[in-house]
Amino acid sequence: MYSPKVGDGLESLDTPSMIVDLDVMEANIKKLMDRLLPTGRNIRPHLKTTKSAIIAKRLVATGAKGGCVAKLSEAEAITAAGFTDLLITCEVVGPAKVKRLVELFRKHRGLRIVIDSQVAATAINDALDKSGIEDPIAVLIDLDVGLHRTGAQPSEALPLARHIGGLKHLRLIGVQGYEGHLQHLHDFEDRKKQCLESMKILTETAQALKNEGFNIEVVTTGGTGTADFCATVPGVTELQPGSFIFMDTDYRNAIGTYYSHSLSLLATVISKQGERQVTIDTGLKSLTTDSGLAECKDTRYTYGQLGDEHGSLKWEEGTPALSIGDRVEMIPSHIDPTVNLHDFYYAYRNGVIEEIWPVDSRGKVQ
Repeated sequence: MYSPKVGDGLESLDTPSMIVDLDVMEANIKKLMDRLLPTGRNIRPHLKTTKSAIIAKRLVATGAKGGCVAKLSEAEAITAAGFTDLLITCEVVGPAKVKRLVELFRKHRGLRIVIDSQVAATAINDALDKSGIEDPIAVLIDLDVGLHRTGAQPSEALPLARHIGGLKHLRLIGVQGYEGHLQHLHDFEDRKKQCLESMKILTETAQALKNEGFNIEVVTTGGTGTADFCATVPGVTELQPGSFIFMDTDYRNAIGTYYSHSLSLLATVISKQGERQVTIDTGLKSLTTDSGLAECKDTRYTYGQLGDEHGSLKWEEGTPALSIGDRVEMIPSHIDPTVNLHDFYYAYRNGVIEEIWPVDSRGKVQ
């Protein structure tokens, strides 16, 4: 039975396999912590990238304060795997999801959620009221700072805060605003300018709520492409970068090579198609294409998409030919949905598997 073990060499792995260079990953973490911890902001990494309680604990050990998840089902999986300091950054809406939230909060009272409507606030409060749980759940108002995906408008924040303040089972602790539309802007100055405009919306709204007597302890924001800018803004208390730990080609193309590619997909050449083209066993079920095609770690070879199970590699004349059975490493174009396609990370150092981590919240999209 196929069963990779710690101590095995990478050559023992079947393909496709998701592998992580520990030296590079640890360097990425250190770079981020060295850069952002001195600003005094809390770092609450977004675990929608890693989907792993083990990695969350490693991040906390290096200075992070808790973690974020996107969905309730991710929170269920990550807490079940032993990491409980979580902010759910997407709205919890609908009877089925609210019921699940109540049961999760019953087990983990430190859970934090975001709300952008009075309807959602009332539904969660009513469900908690019926549950018999006395402790209020910590709530942040989700603000739209330009992404136009979720979030209350700034003009709606005060009425929403007053509504939440009148509900027994909700405790308002802060505001969240995610400038996701800016993360991959290639022009540094444009990205910075627009980010600071978004932060102005966020921090001015937070201050307005404080002026009305609301206890706004947390102002949380930022991603890998903007965290440095957000950290310079007075009033921001918390940052949510995620992709920095592994990186992908989309972020690299936007923000440069300060963080390095620590994660790749190990693939095998399974067929030769002409003089300068081969087929590898890594297609749509292994690498996502929403941010463009993946890249071969050896940039002499150009990746092409050949369907669910397959991809191609082509090269220019004069480049060493790839042969059937050769192994290559592929760099994902978008790390988060790529990780969601795999069961395990094989974390290695100097070609030897040092740790094997389950992808705890794989497929958790509810």
